[in-house]
Amino acid sequence: MEERLIFTEEEKAETLELLHLLRDKIAATLHEGDEAKMHACMRKLLENREIQRDVFGLNPLHQSMKTAMLAVEEEGLKRDGVLAILLHTSVIHGLLTLEEVERDFGKQVSTIIHGLVRIQDLYKKNPVIESENFRNLLLSFAEDMRVILIMIADRVNLMRQIRDTENVAAKMQVSQEASYLYAPLAHKLGLYKLKSELEDLSLKYLEHDAYYMIKEKLNATKKSRDAYIEKFIKPIEEKLTEAGLKFHMKGRTKSIHSIWQKMKKQQCGFEGIYDLFAIRIIIEGQGEKGKEQEFTPQDRMKEVSQCWQAFAIITNMYQGNPKRLRDWLTVPKSNGYESLHITVLGPEQKWVEVQIRSERMDEVAEKGLAAHWRYKGVKGEGNIDDWLNSIRSALENTDGLQAMDEFKMDLYEDEVFVFTPKGELRKFPKGATVLDFAYQIHSNIGNRCTGARINNKVVTLRYQLRSGDQVEIITSNNQTPKQDWVNIVKTSRAKAKIRQALRETQVKDGVFAKEMLERRMKNRKIELEERLMNQTVKKLGFKETSDFYKQIADGTLDPNTVIEKYLEVQQHESNEQPLGPTRSAEEFEYIDPTAEMVGGNDDVLVIDRNLKGVDYSLAPCCHPIYGDKVFGFVTVNGGIKIHREDCPNAPELRKRFGYRIVRAVWSGKGQSTYSTTLRIIGNDDIGIVNNITSIISKEEKIMMRSINIDSHDGLFSGNLTINVEDTSRLDALIKKLRTVKGVKQVGRL
Repeated sequence: MEERLIFTEEEKAETLELLHLLRDKIAATLHEGDEAKMHACMRKLLENREIQRDVFGLNPLHQSMKTAMLAVEEEGLKRDGVLAILLHTSVIHGLLTLEEVERDFGKQVSTIIHGLVRIQDLYKKNPVIESENFRNLLLSFAEDMRVILIMIADRVNLMRQIRDTENVAAKMQVSQEASYLYAPLAHKLGLYKLKSELEDLSLKYLEHDAYYMIKEKLNATKKSRDAYIEKFIKPIEEKLTEAGLKFHMKGRTKSIHSIWQKMKKQQCGFEGIYDLFAIRIIIEGQGEKGKEQEFTPQDRMKEVSQCWQAFAIITNMYQGNPKRLRDWLTVPKSNGYESLHITVLGPEQKWVEVQIRSERMDEVAEKGLAAHWRYKGVKGEGNIDDWLNSIRSALENTDGLQAMDEFKMDLYEDEVFVFTPKGELRKFPKGATVLDFAYQIHSNIGNRCTGARINNKVVTLRYQLRSGDQVEIITSNNQTPKQDWVNIVKTSRAKAKIRQALRETQVKDGVFAKEMLERRMKNRKIELEERLMNQTVKKLGFKETSDFYKQIADGTLDPNTVIEKYLEVQQHESNEQPLGPTRSAEEFEYIDPTAEMVGGNDDVLVIDRNLKGVDYSLAPCCHPIYGDKVFGFVTVNGGIKIHREDCPNAPELRKRFGYRIVRAVWSGKGQSTYSTTLRIIGNDDIGIVNNITSIISKEEKIMMRSINIDSHDGLFSGNLTINVEDTSRLDALIKKLRTVKGVKQVGRL
């Protein structure tokens, strides 16, 4: 490079200001001669012509000052950490060796810089940053846990600076790393403020529209939210004051990232998230003890007792959700976090999270390690090795750093707790469904259940209940129990009630179907013989007569088909010519419900740059067919799944595993056919199913595999599975089906 790094006037002024502030903040831990040696290194660095701005156009020396200040203020780093940040660039560019650093500034500074250099070398290998292996490797490379703290501070500072950068690709990469790697690390270290900032900034850059949508809605609802908080806390303040507790309270709105994650998890809009905020009750300390004095076990015992006293008062006023109780007083988190969390049902039947902690606990929660060190009586950096080692051990022994997600706490639980619309608590075994809930309320409710409204979102009766769900059952007078319901439910009560209802229905259906069949045969002047009918039942493939009559009753088996088969059996017995009417080949259409893909798999699919011999299969989540715009996704076992471009899973695959996406295009048509499913909705008119199946039967090279239709209140909806050659034939079929009288919607699943 020909030119040295030139500071702007703004950068020069801010760098000098930061330098003075840093010196003041770490003055007590500096050694004699540190300042003079540091200034010499900085001058040498400024004169070097290889030091240039980074990919975002940022000044590396100016940024190192900002990172050092952030690490001091938010993480509590002192001399060794600050010097390592400021000298790191000199070591990378060969202006300073690690031996010289150790000689002039000590072993600790040298060790931290060595860890930073090793991790930078690791990044040059383009690792998959969201993998568990990379996190473990990162920790092993760090050597000193202050390396991880510096990396977090550096990433927070970088995320703050790149809002308006033109290098969008680099911005997306560092944002993904912040989300998958640095935010979980910050969480595990108790740096909740930095963790929330990393998550919010990542969301802002990666999903711009979602971020600003939530931000605007939060601003719009602030007034009503503040009014509700005031209404909620007023009676609590009165009760706590009566109990003689000294405290202060504050409401905290959830981070934008946290709200967005809840929206995606619950698959609902912003309005469906009810716990947008948490109330924090901070018990004030007693006496004149200063923060720099040692905090004794007796002090902690007193504040823990006061926290539980406040907890008892609140849960006596508002109904609590026991599955949302988090007790980090009895056993604090490995990062020092102590608090009581409980979710209660407040006014207007809204769930509110309440956090109870002391002033000391609150400072540790807000500032993480820095506050923890101070309360443990640590004055400098020399005595924090034991604490850092305990944190390192906690990090290394977690399962891929995923344990911080509190939703996963329920994975190994045996029970789930859900609420009725009135707030009544109900307990179920893990895996229980909406149908279990309906049958626990009443047998009639279960028999007529069609689904439920959970957290203001409609779900099917197969939905598995989660702790904290508020469930409102939806019923229909046209609904009746189905045989497969026995496999849907988890509880023995529900299974027994379903079987009982099925037996009762089977008896009724059998009587009805037998009368109908006898009436049809009488109209055609055919005499019914029980012996011949039993043979007919066997000829039609039924082992049980009850199943035979059930299919007649529910319309699966046409009585005319039974009569034709009965006449064949009768004619065979008497060795006579066929008595019944015959069907021409032109009129007969045989539909095989078990038909699979026909034709050879001879369509040509070009993957990536015309790779040969690649093992691929069609993804079952979107069922691509010839003519669809598709892409390939490399699976963990090396095979390739072919997905449609508009596959519901495509956005998540591209976002999280973009490096495993490969190009795929159709380039040659053979004789293959593909299975695909259509969703049809319309008016339940007489003969509409016959009209639909008639159109399909007349289409060349289209085979119907199955049709499943439900009817409710004059409307029908159902899935139609067919084998088809390509998208052009499929589009033509959809157009024809839309012309059927009564059909409202036809679309591909």
